[in-house]
Order: sequence, then structure tokens, then C-alpha cells
Amino acid sequence: MQRRHATRKMTTIPFNRSAWIGNEFEYVHETLQNGHTSGNGPFSKKVEDLISLEIGCSRTLLTTSCTHALEMAALLLQLQPGDEVIVPSFTFVSTASAFMLHGAKPVFVDVQPDTLNINPEQVAAAITPRTRAICLVHYGGVGAQMELLMPLATKHGLMIIEDNAHGLFGKYHGKFLGTFGSLGTQSFHETKNIACGEGGALIINDKSLVERAEILREKGTDRSKFLRGQVDKYTWVDVGSSWVQSDILSAILFGQLEQKEDIYRARMKIYNRYEGELASWANRNSVRAPFVPTGCEHTAHVFHYRFERGEQRDQFIAHLAKHGINAVFHYQPLHLSTVGQQLGGKPGQFPVTEHAGDCLVRLPLFSSMTAEQQTRVIEAVASFCP
Repeated sequence: MQRRHATRKMTTIPFNRSAWIGNEFEYVHETLQNGHTSGNGPFSKKVEDLISLEIGCSRTLLTTSCTHALEMAALLLQLQPGDEVIVPSFTFVSTASAFMLHGAKPVFVDVQPDTLNINPEQVAAAITPRTRAICLVHYGGVGAQMELLMPLATKHGLMIIEDNAHGLFGKYHGKFLGTFGSLGTQSFHETKNIACGEGGALIINDKSLVERAEILREKGTDRSKFLRGQVDKYTWVDVGSSWVQSDILSAILFGQLEQKEDIYRARMKIYNRYEGELASWANRNSVRAPFVPTGCEHTAHVFHYRFERGEQRDQFIAHLAKHGINAVFHYQPLHLSTVGQQLGGKPGQFPVTEHAGDCLVRLPLFSSMTAEQQTRVIEAVASFCP
């Protein structure tokens, strides 16, 4: 008699997975019980105060997304038609579209080949009399060269905005990312280190911008003053929109922030294991690993490789997929997008960005990733020969 052997199905290792390791469920239940589920509730205040105290900014305002925080930054700039904002081409679309939505033209520049952060030399060359701001990205939570970018902004009277979606609690030469410029933005999307599904924050370092930022976020009203008892009623005083985060999401976020040391420690352990155990494979196959300059305390947000050719990257992703591992590419060059080409973008214009768009791949990295899961990834990577 023949025995039928059951086929064991291989479990897919996702690229990312949110981990609820603290009091997230209890805090959501508390929010539902106390009846304050809209914005500006007790958990929103706890989160805003915690972040402001930790990083030392003037004010943190929770928003519905990092995109909306960037749109608030654009409004605070009081942009006019014809104004320009310099942004890297290697970034998520929101970094550029937020300013374009409010009348400015995004001016793209290339990134540096080592960190994939905005190239200060290209920023300097792109400044014109119409330039109003520089919006930089700390890619992967590795700080951009602020010692070069800040003097450029000061010299030309420009505002610095830090798209710090990857870099919460990261540091550059001892100073928190997101606190160099007048404004910073954060993301709490489910793919981020600290997550609540959807959400963001505007980090305000210039005190003169706090009052108007509160108004913009509250539909253009002075409701924040009313909630603090500073006025007996609130009214419409400026343009604005509804960018206040629900206290349900803030409850999740507070639970995450209480566990931030454990979350970051777990991510760093995974990052360091990839870096150490796959170093010889990367060197042997001329595959470029992440680079962290001296003075950077990164956030272990992304562990990526860059192959020499795009077809190698695509074959690598397919190879890992056969092993039940979800590895993904990242940004596609904005200057080559439909809108980017309408703005004058051309192939070959920014070679580092274009190469990264074609050749970069990110490995799975999430705080609840088990040692066994990471071993599977490492073994699959090591078995690939470009």
C-alpha cells in the first residue's frame, strides 16, 4: 500500500509586516470607550508631545499622511506661480507633487552614488532667482549632507524642508533628522518603522510657522486656539484643509512609540546580519550594498542592493520569488515619469537616479522577522549568481 505524502506549502516571506508588540489594541479599545475618535484627542496629544520632546522641535502636528504634511509645508511657503522648489528625482512622487499642487515647479536634481541622497553640488547649480526652497530626502534614514545644504540655503535665503519619511529618530552628527530645516515631515504608513496604517506628521522647527500651521491643518480655522481656551469661538481665518489624524490611529501610534527601542533594536539586528553575512557574496558579484557615512546614525529602514545591470536585478527578484521571498524595487526616476517629462526631464539627465531605478532591490526587513525567516532570505540570496 502506497502512502500519500502531504506537500508542505512554502510560506511566503513578505517584504514588510507591521508588528503590534505593545499596547496598541488596548489603546484603540480605550479610544473607542472614551468616545473621542476624531483628531486632537488624548492620544494625539501624547504622540505629539513625545516626538517633540524626543527630537527637540518647536511643535509636532500629526497629519493624515506624510503627503499632507508636505502639502502643508508648501502652503506655509506661500508659493506663487513660477516659484521653484529643488527636489531629488530619486524619491516618492509626493516630494514633488505637493509643491506642484500649490503652484510651484519642482526642479529635479540627481543623488549621490554612495548614499542616494540629494547631491549638494547639483542643488547649488540648480538655484535660480525663482528658487524658494530645497526639499531633501534622507534616503533609508541615512542623513543627507546637511553641513553643505544648510549654508547653501542660508546664502540664497531658501527654506529647507526635510522629507524624513524614512528617518524618524535617525541622527546626523548628533542632531535628529527632521530638525535641521524650518520644517520636516514624517510618515507612519504601514511600511515605516513606526506605523499606524496611514498617518504622518509635520515637524516645525521655526516657531514663527506654528500658528499658521495649526490653522491650515484645521480647515483654515483657529479651532486649535479655541480648544486651548484662547478664544471663545473659532472661525475661518485662512485657507486650509482637514489634515487632522484620528485619535484611533494616534492610539496605535502611541503604542508603537512606547516600543520604539525594541522596534529599532530588532531592525538594526536584521540589517547588521544582512550586511555581515552577505558581504562576501556582494563583493564577489560586484553588487553594491548600502553605505552609511561616518557621523550618521541610520534607522535601519531599508536594506538594499544595487546590481550593475537592470536585468540582473529583475532576475534576482524572480529568483527570490521562487524561494517564496518578496523582494521589491524602489523609486522610479521622477524626471522620466509622464509629468517629469512634461517638465523637461530627459533620459540620461540624472544617471545615478536612473541606475538606481533600474538596478536597486530591497530585501525583506521588518521588526517581527524571525531568525529562521532571515536565514531563508540569506541562503536564497547567496545562491544567486548574477
